[in-house]
Amino acid sequence: MFDFFWNDYLFRPLLNILIWLYNNWAGENLGWAVVILTVSLRVLLLPFSIISERNAVRYERLHERIVGLEKGFKNDSVQLKEEIRKVMHQYRVSPWAKSIVLGILGLVLVLLYQVFLGGMAPVKIAQALYAWNDPPGVVNTIFLGFDIAKRSLLWAGIAGVWIFLDAYRAQRKSAEPATKGEVMFIILFPLFILAILWWLPMVKSLFILTSMAFSDSITLLRKTFIRTPKPKAAH
Repeated sequence: MFDFFWNDYLFRPLLNILIWLYNNWAGENLGWAVVILTVSLRVLLLPFSIISERNAVRYERLHERIVGLEKGFKNDSVQLKEEIRKVMHQYRVSPWAKSIVLGILGLVLVLLYQVFLGGMAPVKIAQALYAWNDPPGVVNTIFLGFDIAKRSLLWAGIAGVWIFLDAYRAQRKSAEPATKGEVMFIILFPLFILAILWWLPMVKSLFILTSMAFSDSITLLRKTFIRTPKPKAAH
């Protein structure tokens, strides 16, 4: 039952969309098809991304208040969680929108891995295509001189550095100095992602980099145009 749902309602639709983009929009280049697919997906998820960015603005404004709560209830973790929940509810800060975006992107990552797992054999692809989709023959997987079906340390490294810079910039904005654990996370998490991406086909790095570039663009627009009221003083 699960295999049927996965193959017929998730894997095959994604593969067909990818091949359709390859045939009609990407100039028969699978790398550009992945880029177009990623951007299109992020555009469809844009309402959730906008909500997530609005929450980020509110959370930044509320940071000092939350830090005050952490100091005031440092010996009562249960009450601390309740107070933080009240503050987040008051200013409508909820992680659900970001969770939806990350969940869908994670699902697509897994599906892309399955697409490349068995290779891009023309016969195998043709068997999974719908009647309206033309078989592409031998698929061109070369993108900017790299084969996205193979591993690439360079692209994995670029993704790791990008993640490190995002985490570093986020920490620099914090009013509190980084703890030892936070410093270790900023250093080790990008290295972990680099190692994972190096082990996987380059298409994963391409998908993640395209998605992060889109997210950073949305963040830049948010900082430019979105305004939120300053939080009220704590009673």
